[in-house]
Amino acid sequence: MLKIKDLEVAYGDAVILRDIELEVNSGEIVALVGANGAGKTTLLRTVSGLHRAQSGSIHFEGQAIDRRSPHQIVDAGLIQVAEGRKLFPHMTVLENLEMGSFIKRARVNRAESLEKVFERFPVLAERTGQDAGTLSGGEQQMLAIGRALMTQPSLLMLDEPSLGLAPIVVRDIFHVVEEISREGTTILIVEQNAMQALRLADRGYVLENGRVLMSGPSEDFFADELIQTAYLGL
Repeated sequence: MLKIKDLEVAYGDAVILRDIELEVNSGEIVALVGANGAGKTTLLRTVSGLHRAQSGSIHFEGQAIDRRSPHQIVDAGLIQVAEGRKLFPHMTVLENLEMGSFIKRARVNRAESLEKVFERFPVLAERTGQDAGTLSGGEQQMLAIGRALMTQPSLLMLDEPSLGLAPIVVRDIFHVVEEISREGTTILIVEQNAMQALRLADRGYVLENGRVLMSGPSEDFFADELIQTAYLGL
């Protein structure tokens, strides 16, 4: 579904990503893990069209998207939930969700999508008129994911969904991600909580200093002593 080949990304003279090769197959959960500053968010922003690569290619469902605009990429069904949620804080919960169905293909199914989001996140149904900025951190993350689901994504990219959340809320968020996957949405998840992300995922990639250090089935990471020590705290 997503294929990245020989990708190089820079900010000015500083090269952030080098020779990146990454694939996400339909129906998978793929985890991208690594330390702060490894380039994980830069990679997602490049896939989303928010940053341009210096070289390499990005294909989504067989079509080159590395020169498309962000709104064209969203319209194709590739959706990112940004680190830090990036909600509209002074708009209500309902208004934030409606913004997720702004594109034409999602707008026609807005009522059905809204019903599904409220079934998944009942607390949002109770707070439709509340400003998004007044929600708790966990509720804001639910809203950010709900808004993304309103677009009817084929591939959902999640950037640090557990960031700043209490452990019990993190457990609930990961459970939601697993449910979304079971219902047919392909997922690429960026997480500093490498242990939990790899337990959830079918396959993983470790990014270190802008390069892919290791990739493969999730169980391989738990058998590698270097990965255990550096990333899994084992």
